[in-house]
Amino acid sequence: MNTAEIQALNDQYVINTYGARKLAITRGEGITLWDADGKEYLDCFAGIAVCNLGHCHPAVTEAIREQAGKLIHVSNLYYIEPQVNLAERLSKQCFAQKWFFCNGGAEANEAAIKLARRYWAQKGTPKPGIVTAEQSFHGRTLATITATGQPKYRQGFEPMMPGFSYVQFNDIAALENAITPEVGAVLIEPIQGEGGVRMPVEGYLRAVRELCTKKNVLLIFDEVQTGLGRTGALFAHQGYGVTPDIMTLAKGLANGVPIGAMGCTDEAATGFGPGMHACTFGGNPLSTAASVATIDTLTAPGFIEAAAKTGDYFLGRLNALAADHAIIVDVRGKGLMIGVEFKEAVSPLIGKMLDAGVICGPAGPNVLRFLPPLIITTEQIDRVMAVLSACLGELGW
Repeated sequence: MNTAEIQALNDQYVINTYGARKLAITRGEGITLWDADGKEYLDCFAGIAVCNLGHCHPAVTEAIREQAGKLIHVSNLYYIEPQVNLAERLSKQCFAQKWFFCNGGAEANEAAIKLARRYWAQKGTPKPGIVTAEQSFHGRTLATITATGQPKYRQGFEPMMPGFSYVQFNDIAALENAITPEVGAVLIEPIQGEGGVRMPVEGYLRAVRELCTKKNVLLIFDEVQTGLGRTGALFAHQGYGVTPDIMTLAKGLANGVPIGAMGCTDEAATGFGPGMHACTFGGNPLSTAASVATIDTLTAPGFIEAAAKTGDYFLGRLNALAADHAIIVDVRGKGLMIGVEFKEAVSPLIGKMLDAGVICGPAGPNVLRFLPPLIITTEQIDRVMAVLSACLGELGW
């Protein structure tokens, strides 16, 4: 089918939660995508930070093929070999000693919220309150849109789940005031993604950790977008020298196969027992086999370090461009998670870049966001920059 035929079927049969779209993507390889009409694109969004290894990475593809030929699904009423292999690999790379697997980021954050609440209930000192940050994003379920510090995601879905409060990101005094005796956890993104690629100020995450320890509350890092090599470390918190009690992952965990994960310390894990939480497809053989291959590739010697270096190159090129364009307010990011803030809405720019064969996306109305596969080369970045510069000129920016 061509793009028009796919669009017609979509309009007839699919609920319109994503609005009008220009493309029907049918094939990918590395950082390159092709649409149903055969046009080629450089992908600088990676399915929103999902395909960190690029499209159809051979190691992941082979793992999927092999596992699909043996066993795709079995319930969690039985032990699953690729699942325990994945849990072991993840634990060897970070603080977390125990893992729960699910289907995506919202479910991972749901699991973290439930674990935090039940942990304190198990202690006999219920503290259901959870503090999150304004401009945060934690998912689309009722609990996670309540946790999300952006009212636009909650409109029309009220009433929201009780027990959540919000403070400004980077304001440690506000956070301290918000941690009342009823609060049992703080849930934040180390770098706010959907909120505009907003960076933590120097020492902020460390101060949050110290405050949570002092106040005896659990610290949850939502690493759904920042994790898996995106920011120059396997997990963003490692780059800041701060360790949470609970961490959530999804997106890049299996390079496109749906999976989410919640990792925690042995102590935090005591909040859950048999029957307290579950997920039918969570950690099934296919998704965890794909994830094992993804983790093995990401943790190969030098891989993440090379991606971090490429990210520095991209940031350098963008900062040089900003020096010549007064409409650019700020360039910020870490590794290959980059935001460029403009004085104007970026939707026209994104559209022009798409027409010119480069896929990127927004992070709020005024921020152009780049989340390319971690395998992007400096030569490909140069091509992206040439398109961006030309599109700015066409817009008179």
